[in-house]
Amino acid sequence: MRQDKTNVIIIASVLAFMVLLVGVVIALSPGFGKAPQVSSSQDQDIDSHHQTVPPDQSIFNSLLGKKAPNFVLESYDGKIIELQKLRGKKVVLFFTEGIMCYPACWNQMAAFGEDQALNSPDVLTFSIAVDNKNDWGQAVKQMPELSKAAVLFDTDRTVSQKYGALTLPSSMHKGQYPGHTYIIIDREGIIKFTYDDPQMGVRNDELKGELGKIK
Repeated sequence: MRQDKTNVIIIASVLAFMVLLVGVVIALSPGFGKAPQVSSSQDQDIDSHHQTVPPDQSIFNSLLGKKAPNFVLESYDGKIIELQKLRGKKVVLFFTEGIMCYPACWNQMAAFGEDQALNSPDVLTFSIAVDNKNDWGQAVKQMPELSKAAVLFDTDRTVSQKYGALTLPSSMHKGQYPGHTYIIIDREGIIKFTYDDPQMGVRNDELKGELGKIK
């Protein structure tokens, strides 16, 4: 009887060890649970990255119905975009953490680039990221679809701050980086729609629905 109990204990121990060993092997496998390896200058801020501030939606919530704050930013393809010069067109702005927000933000930006309804003579869509041009180029190499998205670089976070995008619920690092935030501006430069999305979805359909309400 003792021998049977001893055998059971030995078998159970061996099985437990095998399960543990399999778990370790999987965890150490290349790419397990990791985003594409993109070296970003944001990594230099990694310590301050975790020194977040409390959520504050006051600026963002005050935007609706008001004139959109002007900005001048450079795009990935080298163009200088000034918001006030886009009057007569509907404009979608997507404030995003950029490189560090994988895969959610990458997927949304790639979806923008593929959607002709959001890139037409009547509608312009811009993703505003805090990365610099060189860093973003690494992301494009990882996901070539991103090359079709109109990405503007807000490296000093001035524009993100003007729009109150740094301290919203979707920001994983409040006070440092935007999260996943949408704004629609009408032909006269008035903000008609604002939406912060902690779920970080791809919202093309919702945005097109809101754009359809603007004449």
